[in-house]
Amino acid sequence: MKVLVLGAAGYLGPHVARALAPEHQLLLTDIRPPEQKPAHEFRLVDASSLDQVMRAAEGMDAIINCSVVRQGDRAAFAVNAGGCWNMMTAAVRQGIRRVINTGPHFTVAGPSYEGFDFALSPDAPPQPGTNLYALTKSLGHEICRVFTEHHEVYVLNYLFYNFRDLRGVSPRDYSYLRPGSDPVPFVVSGADAGEAFRLGLSVDLEKLPSRCEVFFILADMPHGKFRNDKARKLLGFQPRDNLSALWRKTPAGA
Repeated sequence: MKVLVLGAAGYLGPHVARALAPEHQLLLTDIRPPEQKPAHEFRLVDASSLDQVMRAAEGMDAIINCSVVRQGDRAAFAVNAGGCWNMMTAAVRQGIRRVINTGPHFTVAGPSYEGFDFALSPDAPPQPGTNLYALTKSLGHEICRVFTEHHEVYVLNYLFYNFRDLRGVSPRDYSYLRPGSDPVPFVVSGADAGEAFRLGLSVDLEKLPSRCEVFFILADMPHGKFRNDKARKLLGFQPRDNLSALWRKTPAGA
């Protein structure tokens, strides 16, 4: 499958490329080159430019959007929201039926939920709040959803929060994952995050409940504050890296 990756030089992009490289032909794009020369074709593409996105999408079978701007109001709206309009417009015009969009978990589970609720689902009514990053990403996700109502295109919205890069670290040597060392209740390893994209490119689109589905992509955590059961059921997602030490307290006197 020929896959266009927008925002491939960010933190998530390299994990995506590593997971997809054995099975797919990738066109990696970003506004700046990656730190290391990629094994796949790379092209400078600004997600906020419809013309650039349109040209990059030619001949592609799927689009993955990892582009993001977290600060600066004009740039955030242009990339996080406008970039989704450009991507979906390109998908429709190029006959691409499979899109994977990304964003932070608080496009759905913002402060109205995160502070007090439990077993949060990606299908809860979105509450992004007024944070620039969350709100513009939420607008981008809404743009994707509306496109799926009017065109034969499917969008998988993957939501993340925090990542741990465990490459080269033995599961028996997670000593740096000190019990209680991380207050983030929504975390996933880079390898597991990348695997979710591989699964998203292989899932049977016709078997999805709708043409726009939202997924929480995270490890199995002992507190159960956020749920990944939808990703398990529909994508076959099985987190392999155990990060539960982040939320285990050290026994008194230990």
